[in-house]
Amino acid sequence: QVQLVESGGGLVQPGGSMRLSCAATGNPISFYGMAWYRQAPGKPRELVAEITPQNGVAYGESVEGRFTISRDNAKNMLFLQMTNLKPEDTAVYTCNAHFTVVSRTDYWGQGTQVTVSP
Repeated sequence: QVQLVESGGGLVQPGGSMRLSCAATGNPISFYGMAWYRQAPGKPRELVAEITPQNGVAYGESVEGRFTISRDNAKNMLFLQMTNLKPEDTAVYTCNAHFTVVSRTDYWGQGTQVTVSP
């Protein structure tokens, strides 16, 4: 199992930048696919970005070119660098670890609030 704790959220102005971190304990994250999800009030949870154990990355269409996901397996950390933030990026951002053996198993953090507002 793996336990996930996010940090780095808060209030930022439109056009600003912010870096989210996710600290993992338990199993090494090198074995896991990792991802960031977000959920805004009244909206379904959406995938923001994901990174495979082999460091392949994929992004949601709305954040492509503005957000960068990365991982530091030696430190058991996941990051999300967010630039050119927009009000519509306001959401609770949650760290995810997952692996698939026959079926998928997911682990979730508690989430961190990101608010983009003047």
